[in-house]
Amino acid sequence: MSDLRFEDGGSPIRTAPSPRRKFRLDKANGKLMGVSAGIADYFGWDVTFVRIAWVIGTLVGVGSLILIYLAIGLLAD
Repeated sequence: MSDLRFEDGGSPIRTAPSPRRKFRLDKANGKLMGVSAGIADYFGWDVTFVRIAWVIGTLVGVGSLILIYLAIGLLAD
């Protein structure tokens, strides 16, 4: 409901949603390929939490996230 605003009559006027940002690798702030920094920038999260999630996900998923990480790093921006 944050996209509603009221003017004189009290009736809600819907504002246009903000344009969706495009995902980009953040090589300037990245450590390896900039994937975690790009994800953190896209969602507005702390990059440390994204990196920890990658490590935990890789350990739990028996390394399958390494392939996903490499795919994102090679295919994105």
